[in-house]
Amino acid sequence: MQIDLATVCDYAIIDQYGKLSILGIFSHIWVGQFPAVHPRLHLVMHLKGRRTEIGEHPVRIRLVDEQGNEILNGDGMVTFNEPPAGVVDIAAGTVLVFDVPFPRAGKYRFDILVDSDVRTEIPITVAQSPNAQVSKAPPSP
Repeated sequence: MQIDLATVCDYAIIDQYGKLSILGIFSHIWVGQFPAVHPRLHLVMHLKGRRTEIGEHPVRIRLVDEQGNEILNGDGMVTFNEPPAGVVDIAAGTVLVFDVPFPRAGKYRFDILVDSDVRTEIPITVAQSPNAQVSKAPPSP
């Protein structure tokens, strides 16, 4: 089994026929201040396998910072269904939606494990917007 696509984006959907649609792929996030939360981040994966891998496979997602500290994690399953007769390769997509906390500026990454093996990493950088309004205390009288 292999992950042939893994990305973060603004929005993704898988239709009733398994077609994956993705909008707004990114690898950098600008925020107004820290700590920050990026709302509704969509993490998208598309996996390919062989007919012998039909069934459920555990998936683990971890977001870690530059020092390897875990920020969040999640577990789930991806299911490969029986393909049509004569088809030997199988595919499955998944879309995970998170409100993602970022305690400070820096480099982060999503680690994606399938069947307990690290399969891919998705790097993300986060920085304070140069246009961010920093609140200041009012001047003393």
